[in-house]
Amino acid sequence: MAHVIDRDTRAVGSDRWKGELQCGAYGSNSCLIFNHLPDVGGGPRLHMHPYAEIFIIRQGTGLFTVGDKEIEASTGQILIVPANTPHKFTNLGPGPLETTDIHENGCFITEWLE
Repeated sequence: MAHVIDRDTRAVGSDRWKGELQCGAYGSNSCLIFNHLPDVGGGPRLHMHPYAEIFIIRQGTGLFTVGDKEIEASTGQILIVPANTPHKFTNLGPGPLETTDIHENGCFITEWLE
């Protein structure tokens, strides 16, 4: 059976473009995060997952720390972080950073390192 999930179902707070969705409840081995980071410097602190994470850069430029490397990624690029690799990212600006993050697991598992 197919599932249609409304934006309001996954939205966080009043920002209807940001949200999280754990897709395991719908039969998928994935989770999604829709990020809209309006401020330069915004982003999550260092963490890792026991599965790969895929970042689709929809708008803006981010500085991604992946293991011991720093990678600048911009609109239209895709970055894949391997399982068990510490990572974080920040909005470099100018303007907002929008990403869609795909976690290769039906529920979020995150180990925060900072």
